[in-house]
Amino acid sequence: MMEEEVRVRVKASGTVAKVRSLSSCRSLVYVELPNGAIFELDADDVELDLSVDETVLWDSESGVLAPAPDELWRADLIWIGVVKASLGDNEYVVDVSGRLFRAVAGEIDRLEVGNTVEGRVPNIILSVVAEDSIRYLDVGSIDDSVIASFRRHRGQDSVEFNDIGGYESVVKRAKELVELPLVKRENLEAIGSRSIKGVLFTGEPGTGKTLLARAIANHAEATFYEVSGPQIFSKWLGQSEELLRKIFEDALSNKPSIVFFDEIDSVAGRREGDTNEASRRVVAQLLTLMDGFKSQQGVVVVATTNRLEDIDVALLRSGRFDWKIHFPLPDRVDRGDILRKSALRVSASGPLAIEEIAEQTDNWSPADLTAIWTEAGLIAAADDRFAIDNEDFKCGFERVARQRRFDGQVQHKKRAQ
Repeated sequence: MMEEEVRVRVKASGTVAKVRSLSSCRSLVYVELPNGAIFELDADDVELDLSVDETVLWDSESGVLAPAPDELWRADLIWIGVVKASLGDNEYVVDVSGRLFRAVAGEIDRLEVGNTVEGRVPNIILSVVAEDSIRYLDVGSIDDSVIASFRRHRGQDSVEFNDIGGYESVVKRAKELVELPLVKRENLEAIGSRSIKGVLFTGEPGTGKTLLARAIANHAEATFYEVSGPQIFSKWLGQSEELLRKIFEDALSNKPSIVFFDEIDSVAGRREGDTNEASRRVVAQLLTLMDGFKSQQGVVVVATTNRLEDIDVALLRSGRFDWKIHFPLPDRVDRGDILRKSALRVSASGPLAIEEIAEQTDNWSPADLTAIWTEAGLIAAADDRFAIDNEDFKCGFERVARQRRFDGQVQHKKRAQ
């Protein structure tokens, strides 16, 4: 039997809460915070009579309660949560601050598992805040909303091959090794051709490796999963391996698909004597997953690295990442093509010295070349203009060149230390 009243010390500041239950021994009070969390408070020293469902102020440091007007407990309290499951009939399970609630969607055209939503107490979903989940890992389990945060559906990405300047031979080879196994897998299986499971893109940072992978996925109408090291590693024992397994399972159920590992050396580095156990388990799991499927199933694994020597050697053996495409720094012809392609996406007030700049940017990456347009745009906007001119273009080149020289000096000092 619950007591109806209990006396606690009074303090006139704190967090708004509701008294939800009182212990039969008159020593405990259970209060609910606006986010749904329940706390058990010690009420041995009592100075105030309180009742169940009464509004109070709770000082979390001292643990004391004080009476408060009911108006402070807002019936229209707004919450933010993540959709975890659909129950049908416009009803969903929503995770709000680690607690699961049933909620009904209001006037929302489209609601999917993994959406971040805004709602009103008690159980009305008002709007979609973001298509992705606001939470990644470090939760007790991995559900569909976590996997959805890695997935880009077909048609969701607008990157096309025309967006990639230069690199004609690289693009052609990537289409052969990545796109063909996805769109012509039945032909390859009938021919009896050796399966392609993994393709490794190597080269300096900023050479367009990720951009090309996304363009291939878009052109092949494939589901694209983008994974990086910080997203994989979790403090929970075994969770990183479980996440990898579920990503591959989801890829098989949404084929054709590309599982893309950005800077895979951060996920699957060499296993050496000082390698921590979590990294060892992740590498072992990735090896098992790649050995467990065939390319004819409609999944190709693509990874990038600019540190090939740091990747675990087991991943480079036959049947895994045994196909490699190198992305060199662009030559003069490619640099001109990259600058011209970029020029099509900006507003210019006259002819630009593209060939002249292409000649002066030896050993520049595509990312460096693209940065010229950013700097040129800043110069034009600062001058209250709506298009860049040739002078802006040249000044943008000079700014990026200075930054490159500074970065080079910093790297040189680091190597000398």
